Amino acid sequence: MPDDELFSSTPEIKGPLHSTKTPKDGEPADLFDRKLFEWQKLRLDRQLKGEYESKVFRLNELVGGNLDTPLQVSSVRIEGTKITRPSFLARVVNPHLTAGADYSESTLESVLHKTRHISYALARTELFKKIVPELETPLDPLASANAVDIVFRCEERGRLSLKSSTEVGNGDASASANVKIRNAFGGAEDLEGSVAFGMKTQHTYRVSLSAPLTGDMITRGELSSYAIDNDYTPWANCKEAQKGVKAAISTVNWLGRHEVSYQAVLRNIHSLTPEASLSTRQSAGGSLKSSLQYNFVHDTRDDSVMGNRGMYLKLAQELAGIGGDTAFAKAEGEAQISRKILDGLHISFATRGGLLYALGSQQTMFSDRFRLGGPMNIRSFKFNSLGPRDQSDYVGGDAYWAAGVSLIGDIPQKPHWPLKPHLYLNAGKLGTLDRSRSFSEAVRLATTNPSISAGIGLIYRFDPVRLEVNFGMPLVAHKTDGYQRGFQIGFALECL
Repeated sequence: MPDDELFSSTPEIKGPLHSTKTPKDGEPADLFDRKLFEWQKLRLDRQLKGEYESKVFRLNELVGGNLDTPLQVSSVRIEGTKITRPSFLARVVNPHLTAGADYSESTLESVLHKTRHISYALARTELFKKIVPELETPLDPLASANAVDIVFRCEERGRLSLKSSTEVGNGDASASANVKIRNAFGGAEDLEGSVAFGMKTQHTYRVSLSAPLTGDMITRGELSSYAIDNDYTPWANCKEAQKGVKAAISTVNWLGRHEVSYQAVLRNIHSLTPEASLSTRQSAGGSLKSSLQYNFVHDTRDDSVMGNRGMYLKLAQELAGIGGDTAFAKAEGEAQISRKILDGLHISFATRGGLLYALGSQQTMFSDRFRLGGPMNIRSFKFNSLGPRDQSDYVGGDAYWAAGVSLIGDIPQKPHWPLKPHLYLNAGKLGTLDRSRSFSEAVRLATTNPSISAGIGLIYRFDPVRLEVNFGMPLVAHKTDGYQRGFQIGFALECL
């Protein structure tokens, strides 16, 4: 067939009536559309995620299939430590290398466990902002063929920390400045100095040095010195200056936090106003307290400000008379428990109490006695205005107890708000021990016939303190009590 006939018989080809282009993976049709860049980013992220998950799966498969492979630790190297002492790091690391060591049965699994435990131990020192563990070929040419080096590449935190703040708590407000030198001598020591100026605590100066006493960082020792000037004129027409030193050892176990300390404090009652009573004038001047103290705290609350489950227990004991001008035994305790009743409603019960007993023929001193009353313990009473009084001065007492129950709820449809309404009922008593009576009779007389108050108010969570605005009134009050009807504002770290 001739060529011209062949081409003339070819049917005419017509183009499609619409585009047959199919975008890949939802690609936008407009190449200049902003959505194209978002699509490219999402597609790349999916690819990277898939590659990462694939590599993690392969790594887990590789490690999991070789956990029983014999492997030993030749050495542990910690790199990047310019300040921290090698001797301190050895105290942290060595317990994890020697614990349950059986080199004849050492495997890849046991080496990985050691690596993880050492990483956690280094993190507990709070000296490093980055810790990267790796297994490497040993540097020791005499190491066995199945040995590795565990290498931790670390980056130390900055040493100097400066902080200024405004603090509110326990009926006082203050402005403070703090300077802290972390890892001061290369062994996780903290050298800290602070100064604060407030309303009731007019000024505070403090210098402290703390250091870990064990490699697990659980037990620490602290040396500190301080100077405090308190203003007691609103309720006792005087001021008190304190200058002291303290040495303490603290640790934590499954029961809670324990602290044993020795303290020597020089107290001076000064700046008496013309209205000061005879009792306050007799307490004026200086005195030295030398005492041993033990404190214990157990806290399982889900929230220290407004918890709805868990419990809190605090115990404090003090024995004074190891030198100094005063000798006494003092014990104080506090407990709190919270429980949920309904959704958005829980009940909180708190109680505290204390006993001060002078040793020998001495009388208790003004600076050592308990105080009670105020918007955050026995509400509807003025600050420190319960108990024994001489003219207009509340001189404190030797025995007290206080209890409170609060019903706290959420604002309807706003359970996440830090503002909560509450109802409260408080009761307590502060008295002196009559040494002419038996001990049990003296305690009974000092703690019976309590003052009682009730009211309603609002709680605002203002971490780390609790702010309350209440409207209440005393239900039972004594003639010496300084009560306050109507509105009352309070803020504190701990409250009934």
